[in-house]
Amino acid sequence: MDLDWEKLVKRYVWNDERTPYFTRVANLTRRQAHYELLAYAIFMGVASGVIAIAAPSNWVSLYAFSVCCAALLLGMTRDPWAALWCAFAPLAALAGFALEGFHPGLETAEKVLLVVAALAGLAYSRRVVAVARAWPQLPG
Repeated sequence: MDLDWEKLVKRYVWNDERTPYFTRVANLTRRQAHYELLAYAIFMGVASGVIAIAAPSNWVSLYAFSVCCAALLLGMTRDPWAALWCAFAPLAALAGFALEGFHPGLETAEKVLLVVAALAGLAYSRRVVAVARAWPQLPG
Protein backbone atom coordinates (compact mmCIF):
# COMPACT_ATOMS: atom_id res chain seq x y z
CA MET A 1 0.00 0.00 0.00
CA ASP A 2 1.51 3.28 -1.12
CA LEU A 3 0.51 6.39 0.82
CA ASP A 4 0.57 9.73 -0.91
CA TRP A 5 1.78 11.94 1.96
CA GLU A 6 1.44 15.12 -0.05
CA LYS A 7 -2.28 14.50 -0.62
CA LEU A 8 -2.83 13.60 3.04
CA VAL A 9 -1.07 16.73 4.26
CA LYS A 10 -2.88 18.87 1.72
CA ARG A 11 -6.21 17.35 2.67
CA TYR A 12 -5.99 17.32 6.46
CA VAL A 13 -3.26 19.74 7.52
CA TRP A 14 -2.80 22.36 4.86
CA ASN A 15 -5.71 23.44 2.69
CA ASP A 16 -5.71 26.82 0.93
CA GLU A 17 -9.43 27.24 1.65
CA ARG A 18 -9.66 25.99 5.24
CA THR A 19 -6.22 26.80 6.64
CA PRO A 20 -5.23 30.15 5.09
CA TYR A 21 -2.97 31.20 7.96
CA PHE A 22 -0.17 32.48 5.74
CA THR A 23 -2.47 34.37 3.37
CA ARG A 24 -2.40 38.13 3.90
CA VAL A 25 -5.60 39.47 5.46
CA ALA A 26 -6.19 41.73 2.46
CA ASN A 27 -6.10 38.68 0.15
CA LEU A 28 -8.52 36.49 2.13
CA THR A 29 -11.91 35.55 0.84
CA ARG A 30 -14.88 35.64 3.19
CA ARG A 31 -14.94 31.84 3.26
CA GLN A 32 -11.27 31.63 4.25
CA ALA A 33 -11.82 34.24 6.97
CA HIS A 34 -14.85 32.28 8.19
CA TYR A 35 -12.79 29.12 8.64
CA GLU A 36 -9.96 30.97 10.36
CA LEU A 37 -12.22 32.86 12.77
CA LEU A 38 -14.26 29.73 13.49
CA ALA A 39 -11.17 27.66 14.32
CA TYR A 40 -9.86 30.41 16.61
CA ALA A 41 -13.26 30.84 18.30
CA ILE A 42 -13.58 27.11 18.95
CA PHE A 43 -10.05 26.89 20.35
CA MET A 44 -10.46 29.96 22.58
CA GLY A 45 -13.93 28.90 23.68
CA VAL A 46 -12.88 25.42 24.70
CA ALA A 47 -9.61 26.54 26.35
CA SER A 48 -11.21 29.37 28.30
CA GLY A 49 -14.19 27.19 29.22
CA VAL A 50 -11.89 24.59 30.74
CA ILE A 51 -9.96 27.31 32.58
CA ALA A 52 -13.23 28.83 33.85
CA ILE A 53 -14.20 25.50 35.38
CA ALA A 54 -10.78 24.50 36.72
CA ALA A 55 -9.37 27.84 37.89
CA PRO A 56 -8.49 28.13 41.57
CA SER A 57 -9.62 31.77 41.76
CA ASN A 58 -13.10 33.20 41.26
CA TRP A 59 -11.63 36.18 39.39
CA VAL A 60 -9.75 33.96 36.98
CA SER A 61 -12.88 31.87 36.47
CA LEU A 62 -14.97 34.96 35.78
CA TYR A 63 -12.43 36.34 33.30
CA ALA A 64 -12.09 32.98 31.54
CA PHE A 65 -15.88 32.72 31.32
CA SER A 66 -16.02 36.19 29.74
CA VAL A 67 -13.41 35.08 27.17
CA CYS A 68 -15.50 31.96 26.48
CA CYS A 69 -18.54 34.17 25.86
CA ALA A 70 -16.51 36.49 23.61
CA ALA A 71 -15.27 33.48 21.63
CA LEU A 72 -18.85 32.32 21.17
CA LEU A 73 -19.84 35.80 20.00
CA LEU A 74 -16.84 35.94 17.66
CA GLY A 75 -17.73 32.59 16.14
CA MET A 76 -21.33 33.63 15.54
CA THR A 77 -21.02 37.29 14.52
CA ARG A 78 -17.36 37.95 13.53
CA ASP A 79 -17.49 41.00 15.83
CA PRO A 80 -14.11 42.79 16.07
CA TRP A 81 -14.70 43.72 19.73
CA ALA A 82 -15.18 40.04 20.60
CA ALA A 83 -11.94 39.27 18.74
CA LEU A 84 -10.19 42.01 20.70
CA TRP A 85 -11.48 40.64 24.02
CA CYS A 86 -10.20 37.17 23.09
CA ALA A 87 -6.89 38.68 21.97
CA PHE A 88 -6.20 39.95 25.48
CA ALA A 89 -6.37 36.44 26.99
CA PRO A 90 -2.69 35.58 26.26
CA LEU A 91 -1.68 38.95 27.72
CA ALA A 92 -3.75 38.18 30.83
CA ALA A 93 -2.00 34.80 31.10
CA LEU A 94 1.41 36.47 30.90
CA ALA A 95 0.33 39.00 33.56
CA GLY A 96 -0.84 36.13 35.74
CA PHE A 97 2.50 34.37 35.35
CA ALA A 98 4.33 37.59 36.25
CA LEU A 99 2.17 38.51 39.24
CA GLU A 100 1.35 35.14 40.77
CA GLY A 101 4.07 32.92 39.38
CA PHE A 102 3.71 29.38 38.16
CA HIS A 103 2.43 26.25 39.83
CA PRO A 104 5.23 25.03 42.12
CA GLY A 105 5.27 21.57 40.53
CA LEU A 106 6.24 22.82 37.07
CA GLU A 107 9.73 22.29 35.71
CA THR A 108 11.64 25.09 33.98
CA ALA A 109 10.99 23.66 30.51
CA GLU A 110 7.23 23.61 31.20
CA LYS A 111 7.31 27.22 32.37
CA VAL A 112 9.18 28.24 29.23
CA LEU A 113 6.67 26.35 27.10
CA LEU A 114 3.75 28.17 28.78
CA VAL A 115 5.37 31.57 28.20
CA VAL A 116 6.22 30.75 24.57
CA ALA A 117 2.65 29.53 23.96
CA ALA A 118 1.21 32.73 25.47
CA LEU A 119 3.55 34.89 23.36
CA ALA A 120 2.62 32.94 20.21
CA GLY A 121 -1.06 33.32 21.06
CA LEU A 122 -0.57 37.05 21.57
CA ALA A 123 1.20 37.39 18.22
CA TYR A 124 -1.48 35.40 16.39
CA SER A 125 -4.30 37.29 18.09
CA ARG A 126 -3.27 40.44 16.23
CA ARG A 127 -4.10 38.65 12.98
CA VAL A 128 -7.46 37.46 14.28
CA VAL A 129 -8.45 41.01 15.20
CA ALA A 130 -7.36 42.19 11.74
CA VAL A 131 -9.42 39.45 10.06
CA ALA A 132 -12.49 40.34 12.13
CA ARG A 133 -12.07 44.03 11.31
CA ALA A 134 -11.69 43.26 7.60
CA TRP A 135 -14.68 40.87 7.54
CA PRO A 136 -17.27 43.34 6.14
CA GLN A 137 -15.01 44.29 3.20
CA LEU A 138 -13.86 40.80 2.26
CA PRO A 139 -15.04 39.46 -1.09
CA GLY A 140 -17.48 36.56 -1.04
